[in-house]
Amino acid sequence: MSFQVKEPVLVIGLGGVGSKLAVEAKNSLNSDCLLISNNEKDLSSEIPSIHVSTESVVNPTVQLIRGSTYNVADQIKSKIEGYSTVVMMSNLAGKAGSAMAPVVSEMCKESETGLVSFAIMPFKYEKDRIFNSGVSLKRVRENSECTIVLDNDSLLESNPDLSPKACYEIANSAIMHVVQSLGSSEISETSILTTSKEGQHIEDSLRDSLKMLYENAPPNAVKRSMLYVVGGSNIPVGVLNSISSLTEGILSESSSQIDMSSTAEDSKVVMLSSIQGMTKFDNYDPLGMIPQEDTLDWSTPDCSIDCKLDLYQLE
Repeated sequence: MSFQVKEPVLVIGLGGVGSKLAVEAKNSLNSDCLLISNNEKDLSSEIPSIHVSTESVVNPTVQLIRGSTYNVADQIKSKIEGYSTVVMMSNLAGKAGSAMAPVVSEMCKESETGLVSFAIMPFKYEKDRIFNSGVSLKRVRENSECTIVLDNDSLLESNPDLSPKACYEIANSAIMHVVQSLGSSEISETSILTTSKEGQHIEDSLRDSLKMLYENAPPNAVKRSMLYVVGGSNIPVGVLNSISSLTEGILSESSSQIDMSSTAEDSKVVMLSSIQGMTKFDNYDPLGMIPQEDTLDWSTPDCSIDCKLDLYQLE
């Protein structure tokens, strides 16, 4: 099942990384923007923003930030009203992103607003963040018409010489290429976004993108792949035909799109692959392997709230 973006569009950025991506996406889509964070430094006086206050707690948990987000639910809902599509940017490796993404996506679903969610997953060594990111992604997928996932860990696995900062830059660049194509292409319910570092031969870039893809999902789960060739105007036509044929030989269905961006000095591949079935992210939550029909779960994600009892808040 595919989803088409309809105007008017609102881009929502959650937390620090999400807010930066949202500002870039706003300029690309020429749309409105909303920033939401528990850290006032992530917000901008020039862009509509909502501060999620955790009051006196300096280092709040994911659950406390999530509970505090429900306290400003009316403000968020009023900002969403009137839009046909919401594009949500969130870093599920961060506290703010993993806390707020399920809440905001739930509000979009309740308001019957089409939601496209971009989710960045943590590195493998960030063990304290993996569980929360898996739980948040599960709920975001349920609430979104389309969820586009980029896994920092598989990017680092394909390029072990990269620093975390370089991984972030590559990931953000890949996300922006997909954002720019939202108005002209159809996207599927769950898609894995893969790419490679710059400065490689285009065929090596394709190889790294495929390696990154198959670290996220088994080959039989990949149903369709959209190939973006960045800097395509500088690549010989014979090479473009070669990588197109190579992709079609690996995947049963494939389509390609040439990005003729004149700002791209180096050429590389960005691949967006639709997935049906299990991914490695389902293992981030130990209970995620249990079929939905056999699972008892709260309709509201776990959060800490102030019940106004005469007890100290244990956060």
